[in-house]
Amino acid sequence: MTINKLTHQLYLVLTEPKKSGTLTQEALRKAGHALHQRLTADKVESIALVDSADADAALFVAEGLVLSNYSFQGYKTEKATPPVLKSVTISGKNLSATQVTELGNLLDAVYHTRDLVNTPPNMQTASILSEQITEMLSGTEVKVEVLDLVQIQSLKMGGLLAVNQASDEAPTFNILEYKPANATNTQPVVLVGKGVVYDTGGLSIKPTPNSMDYMKSDMSGAASVAGTLYALAKNNIPLHVIGLIPATDNLVSDKGFMPGDVITMHSGHTVEVLNTDAEGRLILADALHFAKRYNPALVIDIATLTGAAARAVGREGIVMMGTANDVLKTDLKFAGDMAHERLVELPLWEEYHEHIKSDIADIKNIGAAEAGAISAGKFLEFFTNYPWIHLDIAGTAYLLSPDSYRGKHATGSSVRLLYHFLSSQATA
Repeated sequence: MTINKLTHQLYLVLTEPKKSGTLTQEALRKAGHALHQRLTADKVESIALVDSADADAALFVAEGLVLSNYSFQGYKTEKATPPVLKSVTISGKNLSATQVTELGNLLDAVYHTRDLVNTPPNMQTASILSEQITEMLSGTEVKVEVLDLVQIQSLKMGGLLAVNQASDEAPTFNILEYKPANATNTQPVVLVGKGVVYDTGGLSIKPTPNSMDYMKSDMSGAASVAGTLYALAKNNIPLHVIGLIPATDNLVSDKGFMPGDVITMHSGHTVEVLNTDAEGRLILADALHFAKRYNPALVIDIATLTGAAARAVGREGIVMMGTANDVLKTDLKFAGDMAHERLVELPLWEEYHEHIKSDIADIKNIGAAEAGAISAGKFLEFFTNYPWIHLDIAGTAYLLSPDSYRGKHATGSSVRLLYHFLSSQATA
């Protein structure tokens, strides 16, 4: 509802309570999206959100409003239409400046994450991704170390090197560390993000359209790790967190690795490659083994890993599985409900190991068509010996049609989820 007050426009945002508090919060975000559509039509450049009854309501409306205002137009030369809305002010009863600043930094992190994912592949090689992440985190307390090809070779990261074989661009392995002086944890939490900057599928080439043509998004997990660390550092969350990002493209050439190859991983284990399009798990496996050196309390990997996960739960949810205890998994699911980035847990029963048994190597890199998301998770589990959770964001990271405040294309999936979870762990 809009009321013309002559000196200004008054917009009334009305929502009905839902079955749970988290669903009510999501309704407020969607109301923020609807408000954004009206503000855009009215060419409004600034707005003040005021809530005299419930300060949190204004925050959730602002969240939906600001996320809806995102636009990626960095490569347009004509008729660029940047968002009209320039500023949002929030005020309300019992609302603190700290809450507003925290939300602003978190949404800024989502913007950065979306920018990374939306960047065209010819503008984002593995080395350029490392430069982009380094620039993004400059000015924060996050330290960035980028390992080059020689260092990766010395570490014998066979998975990352095999996937990179067909490329003229060298891979990178990125170590991001946020360790504030007042960190409440003695053992770090490690986030591992899949950084395949472009994925053709290799010799097991992907079909197109609607497959290979949006594979610039296959580094969404890497972007989410960087975005999460940005938000934690900007908001001074007292938690020691490390991000690991193996980065490469997966191209087609006569130098590329082939179905039937056997590769030796960073862990020393051997893997029979039966599908070069199951490459993400190979580079993640090297990173997961590398994570052991930190003696982590918990490792979470984030990846656009399988079409099977997207087919199982669609763009409405994130597939989760892991070996962490039920308390940690429950806390993560609750954070998912808070962010409305909901988690659907799949089992990792021992019988699923049969899906990745190889006749000639320790394991193979793909199972059968059945339980494809689970066999991918089972492959990753093989390289862990610590509490671990796997998030498959294949259905949520990149949307081909708009969805409310998530918009179209890169969504920044899992940044808000991980931020809420890790913030809660810092104060637990």
